[in-house]
Amino acid sequence: MDAIELMMEEHKYIKRALVVIRKMSISVLNGREVPFEDYNRVVEFVRNYADKLHHNKEEEILFKKMREEMGEALVGAPISGMLVEHDLGRLFIKNLEEALERVRNGDMDSRVDVIANAVGYADLLNRHIEKEDKVIYNFARRSLKEEAMGYVNESCEKVEQSAEKESIQKRYISILEELESNWIK
Repeated sequence: MDAIELMMEEHKYIKRALVVIRKMSISVLNGREVPFEDYNRVVEFVRNYADKLHHNKEEEILFKKMREEMGEALVGAPISGMLVEHDLGRLFIKNLEEALERVRNGDMDSRVDVIANAVGYADLLNRHIEKEDKVIYNFARRSLKEEAMGYVNESCEKVEQSAEKESIQKRYISILEELESNWIK
């Protein structure tokens, strides 16, 4: 398994979800009711596919191995930047959930917080993915020794196999496709 190719493929699914998030937010901006169920499904996709499955591979396998092999002086700042952006994305999603709850409880002014956090997340992740695909992953490919890259590939394959046993990929790609059928015209 080529772990970096796999992570780049996962990025494609995440970017598709970001298009949905933006479309939903535009509909709220244009006065439609907040689609609570679909926002909740987006949050579920983000938490379980983008974060637990994908970001976990980056944080616990690739980025750790890059730090171990290349040293903090060489990769510490770029990797720290990626981790900060992962955390910022988690904050946007937490704030989105809280805003959704406020709107559900009658605070219509919090619709702006729904839009701001959803669009903020989408913008952050689009930029983040571009940096990973074009810079971080290419740097890892060029700089990690064959043995280290082998470890990354094998470790990511184990994560993938475990997730496949639970149908994680299938489940969340199916959710994404349903959301796309609702929002992408």
